[in-house]
Amino acid sequence: MTEKLLFTGKTHNKGGRDGFTRSSDGELDLRLSQPHPAAERLFGAAWSACFIGAIELAAAQRKIKLPVEPEIDTEIDLNADGGSYFLRARLNVSLQGIDRDVAEELIHAAHEICPYSKATRGNIDVALNLI
Repeated sequence: MTEKLLFTGKTHNKGGRDGFTRSSDGELDLRLSQPHPAAERLFGAAWSACFIGAIELAAAQRKIKLPVEPEIDTEIDLNADGGSYFLRARLNVSLQGIDRDVAEELIHAAHEICPYSKATRGNIDVALNLI
């Protein structure tokens, strides 16, 4: 298999009271006065956006028509334990109009496809919840 670069996301961040993040294409332009909780929110937004694409791909591979667009409420927890920091995540997925067993199958398939899920696998606790 030959590797093919699909996209490179580029951002510029500045810390402090006047902190911000901007993407090179201007599509993302946010004020970030504190690094946290902004980092967890941005990570949750990026992961859930990717996960929606993975659900859509999993459905297409199985020739399942999604009656409505998937929705995800992502929660990223920043935790501390004895001076060490770690993350915990919950992806609360809504797949309206699909049989519950099929929806569960798509969510677990998406977790295998999504690059963010792959990057975090074995590194943080992740709960996948069908809501």
